[in-house]
Formats: sequence, structure tokens, C-alpha cells
Amino acid sequence: MDTTVLKFGGSSVADNEKLKIVAKKIIELYKKNHNIVVVVSAQGKTTDKLILEAKELAEKTKEKDREMDVLLSSGEQMSTAKLSMVLNQMGYPAVSLTGWQAGIYTNNTNQNAIIKWIDTSRIRTELEKRKIVILAGFQGLNENMDITTLGRGGSDTTAVAVAAALGAKNCYIFSDVDGVYTTDPNRLEGAKKLPALSYEEMIEISSEGAKVLHNRCVEIGQKFKVPIITKSTFNDKPGTVITDIIEENTIKSIVKKEVSRLSIIGNGILRSFSKIKLVLDILEKNKMEVLELQVTETKISIMLKDIIDYKILNEIHEKLIAK
Repeated sequence: MDTTVLKFGGSSVADNEKLKIVAKKIIELYKKNHNIVVVVSAQGKTTDKLILEAKELAEKTKEKDREMDVLLSSGEQMSTAKLSMVLNQMGYPAVSLTGWQAGIYTNNTNQNAIIKWIDTSRIRTELEKRKIVILAGFQGLNENMDITTLGRGGSDTTAVAVAAALGAKNCYIFSDVDGVYTTDPNRLEGAKKLPALSYEEMIEISSEGAKVLHNRCVEIGQKFKVPIITKSTFNDKPGTVITDIIEENTIKSIVKKEVSRLSIIGNGILRSFSKIKLVLDILEKNKMEVLELQVTETKISIMLKDIIDYKILNEIHEKLIAK
């Protein structure tokens, strides 16, 4: 029986009604005779709220890093328990596990821990009972038996790491967006959803600030050859598949950061001299001063003196992608 790992972000589990939507998606796959492991984030803005409250209470506490991890890990634990309750109420056996109950062991770094290894025995025992296993993302246990957290985007990392440890067929990352786009779809109407990306391209996109996936989870997926599929919790549209892609020379994404850097990402871009010139011509025409230009096999990165306007970004996007 295939094992499938599903991860649901904070916006997907933000309230009771959304938890019921998530439960229905889980049940659909469970009925297809899959072993299901679900990783969840804290609900909505819970983590931000906990951080703010902690700083108000004890900004100078010496052990604040350790205690902060104990505090922040509670958000995901609430999500796991609630989702497990919903599934059991609907007649489907589910069990919630914290990171340490799931056997996720990390180094000793607080708030940005790295997973060292995963003891999957408890997860496998529950799957053998045909239970849906709900894991708290973003957390683990260090050698001192202290709770650690994995940093922003850590639930993505938990999901792909668990998928690798279990030899799962796929790892689905569900959120409120239905895939990876060529640029920010909330800013530019011409943004197009990408059906597929290579691991290398997705790492570049994530490192430039796109919020679809955490770059650490993509690195794990690449290392252990775990296909990652990004989809929306709230519709059934096809998502974006991140996996190995060999020798495809296509520009995939344009990402603008508010630090005056423009990045254009796609395999084989190093050999696309005409496209590099096209971008530079557009910037010159719009009197954008280039401070630094770096070109790698998968990315053009341009540092600019001034913040680039979205009108210029749209022009570049139309020339390179939206055809």
C-alpha cells in the first residue's frame, strides 16, 4: 500500500470550517487505499501571536530560546488535535502525534533546528492499524530531550523529511494557492501557473523570497528524490510538480524583492544570451541603473540602484514568459 504525505498550511486549517474541508480531502485519498500521513501548521496567525506575546512578557529572559520553542510548538499541536477530532467524528480513525512522538530528532539549535534523523517506528505502527496519522509540523526533539522548532516554513521541511523517511510515493503541499506561478499572480495579471519545475529551479525561486515552498524542504526532496506537488486546499485544480527535469531550457519565474534585486529563473539560462540582453535593454530603456549582474546555470540576478516598478516587471514578464 502506497504512503502519501499531505501538508496543510496555516491558512488551510485556520478555523473549524476549513478543518472540515481539509478532512474531506484527506478522506478522499484514504478511500483510495493509501496510507495517509498529514503534517499541519499552526492555525492562521497563531505563531505570530505567540511570538508577540512572548516578547511582551520576557524579552530579556536568558533561556528565552528554549522556552520560545516550547511555546511555539504548541500552535501545531493544537492543529493536530483538532484535525484528528474532526476525522474521528466523521468516522475515520486518526491519531495526532507531536514531533517528538513521531520520532523527529534534531540538532540543538533553537528556532532554526535541522532534522538529523527520524525514527518512523511509531508512525508505521499507527499506519499498520489503518489510522490516519496527523503530525505536528515545525518541531522535533534534541539530544537533551528538549523541544526544538525548525524556523519559518518548518512544516514544509517536516513533511518532505517524513516523506523521505517513509519512502512515500508523493508529498503534497496544500495552501491557499494552487501552484507555483511565473511571477506574483496578486500583482500581475499575466502570471501563469507552472505545471512542473525542477528541484534546482524551485530552490532558486524559494531563496529569492517566493512563499510557496520553503527552500530547505526542496533540498530534502532533491536529495531523496521525493516528488513534491503544490496544490490548493480550496479547489481541485492541477498544481505544480517539483521533481527532476533534465535539459529543459525555459525561463520559469521572475521574482522581485524589495531590496532592489530582480531574479529570472530557469534551467539553461546561462546559454540564453539574447534573453539576458533583452532584460538589460528593458532596464536601460526605463533608466534603471544596474549595480551588479550575476548569471548562473539557473538564474539571472540583477542588483538595481532603485526599486523596480511593477510596470517594468510586467514588461519583462510579457517579453520572456507571457506569450
